[in-house]
Amino acid sequence: MQSDASFCGQCGSNLKSANTQEIGIPQGAMAETSTTAPEFEVPDLVEPDPLIETEPMVSPPSGSESSEVSPPAAPPAPPAAEPPAAPPPAAPTPAQTQLQTQTASLLHIQTNTMLEIPQHLTLVHIGKPNDRIPPDVDVSGFPDSEIVSRVHADIRAEGDAFYIEDTGSSNGTYVNNLPLPLGNRHRLRTGDRISLGKGDKVSFLFQVS
Repeated sequence: MQSDASFCGQCGSNLKSANTQEIGIPQGAMAETSTTAPEFEVPDLVEPDPLIETEPMVSPPSGSESSEVSPPAAPPAPPAAEPPAAPPPAAPTPAQTQLQTQTASLLHIQTNTMLEIPQHLTLVHIGKPNDRIPPDVDVSGFPDSEIVSRVHADIRAEGDAFYIEDTGSSNGTYVNNLPLPLGNRHRLRTGDRISLGKGDKVSFLFQVS
């Protein structure tokens, strides 16, 4: 049995009354002793501090912003850099108008000699050397040139056209075997036959290339 057991586990006897009788303590005195409170001072109870009343939580009204501080919004991402615009296509440059320059020439039939008419001149004098109007086309070296006057005929260039006129020669000017009156102009065409003087002794074929 345990030392502090009150009853016997075998027979059920009250072990405390048995012990009291053995040591000669009256049962009433034991009861009185056991029921008497010990003598000691009981300190006064200290009144605790009142509990701190908590403030009731008030829910924010509907539609109002929450009092919680929201984290700052992330700055917007910079727009993606656009590729540089392609330059507009260059306008086609108009083709420059090129004036076709024509080259006129005189083919001496008797000697098959080609004489170029100067392109930079608009008025070409045909004849032989003299002190009044020097010739641009000199025919003094050709056979039978004595029938040709010193100032015999002129060829004028106007645009792409060429004209011949007699300037008062002694023996006259002929185009395709027809006499050219003084002061009249004849528009020359490729293949025209020009004769300086009578007898068709000093003749030229007009050509344009």
